[in-house]
Amino acid sequence: MTAPTTAFLPTLVRRERASLLAALIAPPVALAVATALNLALYVLMGRDPVAVVHAMLLEPFLSWASFSEVLLKAGPLLLIAQGLAIGFRAKVFNIGAEGQFILGAIFASSIPVWFPQATGQWIWPLMLLLGAIGGALWASITAFWRVRLNASEILVSLMLSLVATQLLNYLLLGPWKDPAGFNFPQSVMFQYDAMVPMLFAGTRVNVSLILTIVLSLAAWVFMQKSFTGYKLQVGGLAPRAAGYAGFSEGRAIWLSLLIGGFAAGLAGAAEVAGPLGQLQRSISTGYGYAAIIVAYLGGLHPLGIIASAMVMAVLYIGGDNAMVSANLPIAAVRVFQGSLLLAYLVAVAFVRYRLEWPRAAHRSPS
Repeated sequence: MTAPTTAFLPTLVRRERASLLAALIAPPVALAVATALNLALYVLMGRDPVAVVHAMLLEPFLSWASFSEVLLKAGPLLLIAQGLAIGFRAKVFNIGAEGQFILGAIFASSIPVWFPQATGQWIWPLMLLLGAIGGALWASITAFWRVRLNASEILVSLMLSLVATQLLNYLLLGPWKDPAGFNFPQSVMFQYDAMVPMLFAGTRVNVSLILTIVLSLAAWVFMQKSFTGYKLQVGGLAPRAAGYAGFSEGRAIWLSLLIGGFAAGLAGAAEVAGPLGQLQRSISTGYGYAAIIVAYLGGLHPLGIIASAMVMAVLYIGGDNAMVSANLPIAAVRVFQGSLLLAYLVAVAFVRYRLEWPRAAHRSPS
């Protein structure tokens, strides 16, 4: 009898230097693979793949009304993803952006709820500021537990999102419930001055989109040009080297989580002061979780995230179209989003690693 002395399965070996070209083409390749896999799934479900592709990937671009909705969806996804990506590059994994988004919406809504008769152009900017502060404060709970008690920021931030949802339910079913709202769990409608001004006439896109783009460029400057951003990246890539250089791990955790919470809270404020115009339970639509996909699909780079946010927004709007015109269930749309992230992670793995097959097995007498 003989037995092999080496395994027959390939192993992943880290490349000495990742190809820039491969890193650039990884997102579109992941999108193509995810699209092909999901089209096969739709065929197995008995749906017309041509109708699904038309509704999901083409209809969002066929009219200005549809594309304006894509821009509307891209705003919060882009803003939240930019904040999360800063933390992810520092290896601080904030998974609670959904809860920070909700707290931002709650903080922003406090002004029109408590002062429904207030007027003046100062209201909506103050609402956005309060929302950003609310998101940052909610994220600070996670930062405290992580730094002082060494708790996992993944678990703490995720559990706090559930707490935020219950807090929202309490307010809308209790003290903030609109007495003239026919018993629906929602706040009063906000006054005109509490609404973010429209950016394009005839659409729901408001000036918060400009703010989002400006903050995206600021994120690029922060991570690529500032010393603080450099310290965060070093802390993520080489924690021991960062500690040897005197970079504070606790400060990096606090800063990463506060930035992520600030961005998510600002997005929540822009949502209630923009397309919704009131605080509703439907404010929690999964933006905080979808932004994780956006951040990674964009390679955690501020400019790449802009493109990935547009892709995800198209899937949101196209998915709604497909549910109506192609009879596609909403679960299938979510599977598309999840498979896109999975395909991207696999593609990135092959950018950074290569498969090494074992040499012919040596045989020895037993």
